[in-house]
Amino acid sequence: MGGIHTMLRKHALFLSLAPALLVTGALTLSGALYGLAQSFGYLPLAGGWEFSFQAYRNLFAVREFWVALGFSLWVSAASTLLASAAALSLGLALSRRKAAGDTFILHWNLAFPHLVWAVGLLLALSQSGLLARWAAALGWIDAPAQFPVLVRDRWGLGIILHYVSKETPFLTLVVLAVLRSQAEGYQLVAQNLGASRFQRLRWVVWPQVRPALVSGALLVFAYDFGAYEVPALLGVRYPRVLAALGLEYFLDSDLHRRTEGMAVGVVLALVVLLAALGAQRFNGDEADERGARS
Repeated sequence: MGGIHTMLRKHALFLSLAPALLVTGALTLSGALYGLAQSFGYLPLAGGWEFSFQAYRNLFAVREFWVALGFSLWVSAASTLLASAAALSLGLALSRRKAAGDTFILHWNLAFPHLVWAVGLLLALSQSGLLARWAAALGWIDAPAQFPVLVRDRWGLGIILHYVSKETPFLTLVVLAVLRSQAEGYQLVAQNLGASRFQRLRWVVWPQVRPALVSGALLVFAYDFGAYEVPALLGVRYPRVLAALGLEYFLDSDLHRRTEGMAVGVVLALVVLLAALGAQRFNGDEADERGARS
């Protein structure tokens, strides 16, 4: 009996989460398997299932797919890197201040859904928006149409601006939680030993925040890469993100094109999985390098 009680205590957290994990895992796995089957030709509404790679062949033969894939990678990677760098800088600045109210602006930003934040940026930054009208009224430009194109541009700058402004507070809180839980003695010792600010960042701060920041950045990348609503609102018709292309295929009146839409979903999932494996490998390599130095 003692051994059973010990085992239960050791796995108490997992057992308490098991019901929720079971339901969530079953729903996620069933949806993933159904989408995978549809990408290989499973269409009960269109006459059954004939196993085929035709959806993937059709998809990879279209130039628009590769443009959408490259555009999605560009927007997601740029947004994630910029938000991570900004979060690290803000986290370092705020970690030196102990006032609880310093993080209010971060929590305030997180309260807005992505779609609401995107609408706000569109109203403020478009060529007919508030800033353009104010600039024209102040005489900085002759007409609102002369305002720089910051949203609905071909480079996705409006989408990147949205993701960076929305995800930076989240990553900053992640970094700040790690920094405020660490003792300040490490940086003081490094400073007393003559380490510069960059050296303290590289050899003291970065190893502390790296696991949490990389994990948070992976979540941000996964969301940005698979999101549809923000690029649909702040982007243009061409180029567009991969999620928008997949939705168009899925909603096509020809049911057979639904297989191509599901194939796009499989590609989205594979890219995120590769990013997760890369992040895990990066964390492992950093840990091995630190262990070798010690």
